[in-house]
Amino acid sequence: MIAPAVFVLLVWMLIPLLMTLYFSFADYRPLRGTFDAWIGFDNYVRFVTSSAFWPSVVRFLTSSSFMSALITTLWMVAGILSITIIGGVLLALLLDQPMYGQGFVRILVIAPFFVMPTVSALVWKNMFFNVDNGLFSYLFKGLGFQPYDFLSQSPLLSIIVIVAWQWLPFATLILLTAVQSLDSEQLEAAEMDGAPALSRFRFIILPHLSRAITVVILIQTIFLLSIFAEIFVTTNGAFGTRTLTYLVYQRVLESQNVGLGSAGGIIAVILANVIAIFLMRIVGKNLDN
Repeated sequence: MIAPAVFVLLVWMLIPLLMTLYFSFADYRPLRGTFDAWIGFDNYVRFVTSSAFWPSVVRFLTSSSFMSALITTLWMVAGILSITIIGGVLLALLLDQPMYGQGFVRILVIAPFFVMPTVSALVWKNMFFNVDNGLFSYLFKGLGFQPYDFLSQSPLLSIIVIVAWQWLPFATLILLTAVQSLDSEQLEAAEMDGAPALSRFRFIILPHLSRAITVVILIQTIFLLSIFAEIFVTTNGAFGTRTLTYLVYQRVLESQNVGLGSAGGIIAVILANVIAIFLMRIVGKNLDN
């Protein structure tokens, strides 16, 4: 039963990748009726030397706000990971305690992970971040403050909150499994010795969760490289939130140049794999210790 499932999974993953690789070496523009099955590396050359690629990189590297932009980017990734890991640990400890309707509560906590990114971004944009009718706007008005436009004044923070809300159930599920595998006798012995709850968490629970936290950081970091729907729905790539994924989207849908966009997609896959290999080496060292 395992072999057919693995085969279906590989086919499901490899067919789009192989089609993207094929189109990256072709000139395919459907609206213009253009299709040339082989143009070599022209798409890659055009993508890397396009007016939207290197100038943005040069402006980023040579601008006076380079360190500020770098720190902002690091804060975005660190913010999502911090919220999901801290919140995941707290929720995992809470869900591990006996309570009435424990199974139903766990389903509610994990449910956001199964919501499509586009849907969740639309919900946050219209129900919470809307400057006129959003929940936060009514809250600000009730407290006597002016409504705050999160999406234009704090776009990175808004994306951090949306993405963290989506990935918090994943972290909670992984960490809950780790918490449940903890030997309860250690906690009972520490409690009998008079160790306070904070000390038990610091010296027993947290070291036990270190490997699970490392795995969460690895997986989430890899997937954070492909954030698109949240940016498209909320900021539409404005306010300094355009990523390489969004640039590929612009090349494919706005110019209808499938070949050029596919080349950009292959470049993005290569960069993602380089970062993934680097992170896997760090994770491997952590798991071996």
